[in-house]
Amino acid sequence: MNNFFDNQRILTLIWKRKVHFVIVGIIAVLLSAIFSGPTFIRPKFKSTARVYPINIISMSEESETEQMLEILNSNDIKLRMFDAFNLSDVYNIKKEDPHYLSYMFDIYNENVNTSKTEYETVEIKVMDYSPERAALMCDSIIHFYDQKVGDMHRAKNFEMVQITQRELNKKRKEYDSLKVQLDQARKKSGIFDFNGQAPEITRGYMNTLANGRGSSSDGQKIERIYGSFAEQGSEISWLEEENRSTIAEIDSISKVHEVYVMEYEKDITYSHVVEHPIVADKKSYPVRWLIVAFSAFSAVFMALLVFLVLDYRKE
Repeated sequence: MNNFFDNQRILTLIWKRKVHFVIVGIIAVLLSAIFSGPTFIRPKFKSTARVYPINIISMSEESETEQMLEILNSNDIKLRMFDAFNLSDVYNIKKEDPHYLSYMFDIYNENVNTSKTEYETVEIKVMDYSPERAALMCDSIIHFYDQKVGDMHRAKNFEMVQITQRELNKKRKEYDSLKVQLDQARKKSGIFDFNGQAPEITRGYMNTLANGRGSSSDGQKIERIYGSFAEQGSEISWLEEENRSTIAEIDSISKVHEVYVMEYEKDITYSHVVEHPIVADKKSYPVRWLIVAFSAFSAVFMALLVFLVLDYRKE
């Protein structure tokens, strides 16, 4: 077999069998053209969309685009697509099949592709037997993405709403308790504003002593008030300070709480569509000319091998 693949031998054989090669090529072209037609291979149509991620905060070292890809490829969105378009019927997979989800995910992943472009957009490609359904599936993937990101943000913000609400309730209870203690102390001592009254009462008491009127009824009254300040002034001063501090904390927490409530209640989109999907006017699969060309080449090559073997045996 030293000269089995000899170039001269092959060229001579091709020229000798040229009619046979032409016949084999024509038959291969005809058969591949027939079997690659819609009767045997159901055509698929492609729809494409391009989107930018917006209004999201990266939760790790991933870029916003990479984070968007993670969510678009999540099983949650795939399962919603299965239900929304009844894809089990489209892909001819029975839900009773024990491997239903495995088959569905495999076929879905073959027909739906998401990737990052060089300009940091996300490209969504959908192949389907119906051009209208392919375009609708593209739109729905974007819609389900917006809903999922919105749900994730609302869940996070609702948690913060609950935390800040609990803190608000706690501080308001502290304020109510302090207010009761302060009102009781004021009623008992007659001190209603320690910082405002203290200088005046001290000055009056000093003047009374300086003028020798300590034994008078007014002097005794001033002395009693001054005694109350001396006994309960520090407690009232502390209660007033705590009261002011608690009010400031309530005001600060209320502002934070309102921000989280606003974030929780807002309804916004998290994708900016750069290229909207359109209904394809021609199929993308199968590529018949490629199938025909490959089939014709394969048939002619196999014929060449057969003729080489036959020619070698004759010798």
